[in-house]
Amino acid sequence: MKSPDRAAAQEFTVDSSRITRVSVYVGSAAATGSITAQIRRDKADPASALASRTVTLASLGGAGAGWLEFPLSADVTPGTTYHLHLQATTAESGNIAWYGTKNAVPGSLTSWNHDRAYWGGWHADPTRLAFHVNPSDGERCGETEPCYVPATALAARTAGLLSNGTAVEAVAPSFAVGASYVEGSSVLRLPSGRWRHLPDGATASVVVPAGDPGARAQIEESRAWLASGRVPGAGTPRQAAAERALLSMRALLRPNGAFAAGWAPAWEYSWPRDGAFAAVAFAATGHDEEAYRILRYDAATQRPDGTWEARTKLDGSGPPDARAWQLDGSGWVPWATWHWHRQAPAADRGARLRVLYPMVRKAADHAAGSLGADGLPPASPDYWELGTDSPNIGTAAPLLAGLNAAADLAAGLGETGDRDRWADAARRLSAGIAASFAPGGYPRTADGRHGRDSAAAFMAPPVNDAPPGLAAALDSTHQALLLPNGGLSPGNDPGFSWGSYAWTASTSFFAVAWAHTGEGAKADRVLDWVLSKRNGLGELPETVNGSGRPSAVVPLGWTGALLLIAALARDGAPLPAPPLRP
Repeated sequence: MKSPDRAAAQEFTVDSSRITRVSVYVGSAAATGSITAQIRRDKADPASALASRTVTLASLGGAGAGWLEFPLSADVTPGTTYHLHLQATTAESGNIAWYGTKNAVPGSLTSWNHDRAYWGGWHADPTRLAFHVNPSDGERCGETEPCYVPATALAARTAGLLSNGTAVEAVAPSFAVGASYVEGSSVLRLPSGRWRHLPDGATASVVVPAGDPGARAQIEESRAWLASGRVPGAGTPRQAAAERALLSMRALLRPNGAFAAGWAPAWEYSWPRDGAFAAVAFAATGHDEEAYRILRYDAATQRPDGTWEARTKLDGSGPPDARAWQLDGSGWVPWATWHWHRQAPAADRGARLRVLYPMVRKAADHAAGSLGADGLPPASPDYWELGTDSPNIGTAAPLLAGLNAAADLAAGLGETGDRDRWADAARRLSAGIAASFAPGGYPRTADGRHGRDSAAAFMAPPVNDAPPGLAAALDSTHQALLLPNGGLSPGNDPGFSWGSYAWTASTSFFAVAWAHTGEGAKADRVLDWVLSKRNGLGELPETVNGSGRPSAVVPLGWTGALLLIAALARDGAPLPAPPLRP
């Protein structure tokens, strides 16, 4: 139906006396141009149009496909035959088509195609096009059928989350178009105005009228949960982003304390590193129970030698595959425990810390025992989930934080032997990092052969107290990893390419580091970029592609936690780093 001499029409009758909306399934290979829908008395006579509405492809997000609704206003006579006429124009070569079923629909009237070059004019077609006149409820797009979704939105596998506290359901990008969350909740408001939610005890979502009592109860409960803690960014655009991050992290947290990285098959596992940041963010925003639940899960899944698998199944039964374990967990978990303990209610935090302390002891002892004569840990896969042939900063920095955290916790519990042993190991590791990483600006590996790494930001609070010279290293690392889309690559190792994709977590490392080292303007620029990459539901993606679009999984819990930690610091509530004991 593209160009002035090509169009499509469908005869129809109605029982009502007024048409307010029509809905058709459209596919467009063109990203620019417009589509016009008309209600006509005569398919061939533009002057017979009773109503007309034009939409631009640019306003729809470009090339794509799905149900497209046209608000119209036409008074009609019941039982009279009218024509729904569609025509598109574009300067691009890609076709724009109105799709329907090729099966005969009982009671349907004739459809017509107009192609002057091919048929010489209007041509009756045996195809029975599918469309809706005055669609309501389940006929509205976004309920059982997708609204028109631009192809660019499909770079992401998920778009949001529905949750009832026990079950989670991902919102597909094709069902997020035109939708929004009811404020302060994980209940989705659809283009029809109705709500989609995951009822209590259910494993699949349902669509209900707006105001449904079950959905309303969930909304009130999640708002009360938010109000029980702190949402940073009050009165600024960051408040909505922080609120959404908290709700998404809560959805990703399983009842047993497993923290899913995201909600798509490759991300439905619990990484100790992601969970550690989530625990810190939950604790810092006043959600003690959620933070402690994560740490208890860590204690339950720790390996006998004090380390953790790279990731575990969400039921805690073990790793999903043979992916190599990662030493950095032995630093991240004690670090998160230290931050939780600082924020926990004083009445019982000592007793609860005693429950976690055996986990801390095993982790810190393994970390201390891993250090070589140079004070550095061995080469180990880090957050890249790739091995290196030389000690890397993505492992050394969290181990330093973990040893410092463990020593401070031990001191508070009167465990002087543990305190002294771990403080000594932390001093040796700190000296090793200063000797092997600091001269090169904290590169990826101690041998300097693997480029820069965004993990240099782990040398700043709230992970570690910033050593001398770190400011310049952060500046040069950020510049080296900056991509044309405005985000950061995790690193620039000559032997491995991340392509054109920016990782929101790696980018957010610098918002956190700069917000905690007095570089507020730099932190704000990074935060503003990350927030600008939220999708239409306000969710934070794992990656941003070369075109600047959200991709991979949305939301990513780790990025949400980093956003909250950075936003708290910009609110004047920075988190300290575990102290390096003299």
